[in-house]
Amino acid sequence: MADYKPGEMDIRAQEKTFAGFTKFVTWSVIVLIGALVFLALANA
Repeated sequence: MADYKPGEMDIRAQEKTFAGFTKFVTWSVIVLIGALVFLALANA
């Protein structure tokens, strides 16, 4: 642990994973809202 220096870790993989996760969640919410709107209009 003596060689550890804060701020030197390569976090590109984590940033890429997080960006993909947020994109997935955003599109999932859009699809779910669209499905709910469709179901509301189909029952009207």
